[in-house]
Amino acid sequence: MEKLNLKQTILFGGLFAFVVILFLAHNSEQAGFWYAIAVGGLMVTYWLFEVVPIYVTALFPFVFAIPLGILEPTHLTAAYGHKYIYLFFGGFVLSLALEKWDVHKQIAEGIVRTVGTSKSRIILGFLLATGLLSMWISNTATALMMLPMAMAVLSKVSGKKKSRFSIFLLLSVAYGASIGGMATLVGSPPNILMAGLIEESHGITVDFFAWMKVGLPLSLIVLALVFTFFYLLMGKERKERLEEVQEEKQPWTTNQIRVLILFLCVVLLWSFRAPLTKLTGIQYSDEGVAVLGAILLFFLPGKKKKERLLDWQDTTKLPWGILILFGGGMALAKMLEINGVIDKLSLVFEQYAGAPLYILLAVLVVIAIFGTEIMSNMALVSVFVPVVADFALGTEYSILQLCMPITLAASCAFMLPVGTPPNAIVFSSGQLKINEMARTGFVLNLVGVLVVVLFSLIFLS
Repeated sequence: MEKLNLKQTILFGGLFAFVVILFLAHNSEQAGFWYAIAVGGLMVTYWLFEVVPIYVTALFPFVFAIPLGILEPTHLTAAYGHKYIYLFFGGFVLSLALEKWDVHKQIAEGIVRTVGTSKSRIILGFLLATGLLSMWISNTATALMMLPMAMAVLSKVSGKKKSRFSIFLLLSVAYGASIGGMATLVGSPPNILMAGLIEESHGITVDFFAWMKVGLPLSLIVLALVFTFFYLLMGKERKERLEEVQEEKQPWTTNQIRVLILFLCVVLLWSFRAPLTKLTGIQYSDEGVAVLGAILLFFLPGKKKKERLLDWQDTTKLPWGILILFGGGMALAKMLEINGVIDKLSLVFEQYAGAPLYILLAVLVVIAIFGTEIMSNMALVSVFVPVVADFALGTEYSILQLCMPITLAASCAFMLPVGTPPNAIVFSSGQLKINEMARTGFVLNLVGVLVVVLFSLIFLS
């Protein structure tokens, strides 16, 4: 009840502050600036405390921006119809097909079978399987897919006292989903949002392969460090074997093979777009390939008569809210940019303009990692990236040097259930306590700061 009252207070308090700012700014020479502050402040506050669903908050620019004169209709259509929304849409539809035909289970179980049945190797298998899937499927969907498998393993060791293995196995699903999402442009919503923001404002294009060259090795390094950390803390448990989790290998079905082949074709077209364009002369885009792959799923036949790999009713499971959230983040950033708010906010970092790159990156990455523990990583990126991109123009560093580390760091919130959707999903199992996640996550947050900063210094300088 207290939580409900707090949310109600924030709900009405935010609206009251919003109305007061609009009233005081009326007829002011800087009315647009203050109107943008009012709408942006309301959105960030509601995102932070989730007084209404974050996807509903993402629609606020539709209601307020045009009447207040802080955005043009063309700005809204560009934000909510951005090309990266279609890249995500195509990726989501492909992931639906993988899930529908249990391709993810085949991959995950294959990895677990390969690594072995000792407790440490089972954790390694879950980290690798979850990370690999999350590179291509949204981290939220991956966590939802993998959690039942982890719970099934734990059910086979029930009756024994709660061990570090139980804690780390669950955390391997949460952390593996977030870390794997760092690897590719479609792996996590903030990645796509950052690419869209800097392309829209500064004309800098980040294609699928360009992101993967940085994100994939960083993701693998962080996964390795997380496993090493778990391995060291497991003590004698690490060598205990759980032969009962070794399940009989299931054969691949016709539909699974067809979906996997199509998925791999899409990945190849994403990864080798530049050489393929040069070789064939055919120009295509990452989002075009994603949508083509999605469309083909509705055409390609399944094994049974009159069966397709996907039917339209399957799309009821599509996370449409994420697409709206992306559009809301783009609209918010545009609103703050054209009304001068970004310029003002970037002055906060002016004192660091002449600082060495390692100090600047350390400050930004710490803010990103610990900031996203208490607010949506999409909200953080939608506000923070435009500010830092504007600040970068006044320094000797490139926009990508400063903005990409922030975005990668936004996937490294390991402490709290509210930090990332995978954390919340795993915590909802009821098998973890907050202090168990927080103790482990705090150390890994510090590891994340160190690794992201060092990696960025080496590969983005």
